[in-house]
Amino acid sequence: MNTKHDGTVTVGVLLASVALTACSGSTDTPDESEPTRLAFAAPAKEQGRPEHIPGESVTAAPRLPEGKALAEIAAAEGSRTVPLGRIGEGPLSVLVNCQGRGTLEVTLQPMGMKFPLSCVKGEVSSTYNELRLKKPRAEATLKVTVPSTVRWSLTAGQ
Repeated sequence: MNTKHDGTVTVGVLLASVALTACSGSTDTPDESEPTRLAFAAPAKEQGRPEHIPGESVTAAPRLPEGKALAEIAAAEGSRTVPLGRIGEGPLSVLVNCQGRGTLEVTLQPMGMKFPLSCVKGEVSSTYNELRLKKPRAEATLKVTVPSTVRWSLTAGQ
């Protein structure tokens, strides 16, 4: 059987593997929240890895596709806790860009959801995560843990 590969299968497998490594560590019961990780990727010829999105930067906060921004941070360095205040039921989106050598980790409290993003020198890595909340929270925060070698930007919204 003679088959031709144009990179489409590779991108599909990479996206599937990214989607399977979704957020972890939730302390909510399964009926309280439903984590979803959405991955965006450039065409196979342009991408360095699945989470690279051409045109993204760490000097501006990522653009929220819809809804209202609860927090926007640009050109950040070092670890930080980002207050979100009250969050309602429904989808909560977290978009993160990073650049530099190391792994950035975001933890959403009080749910305990965690997701990492591998950052590389000379290229912006991006991720978009969405958590569907079945009940509102009076206070929520995002804790960004990152080595000093990484610059980052973040937007969270509903």
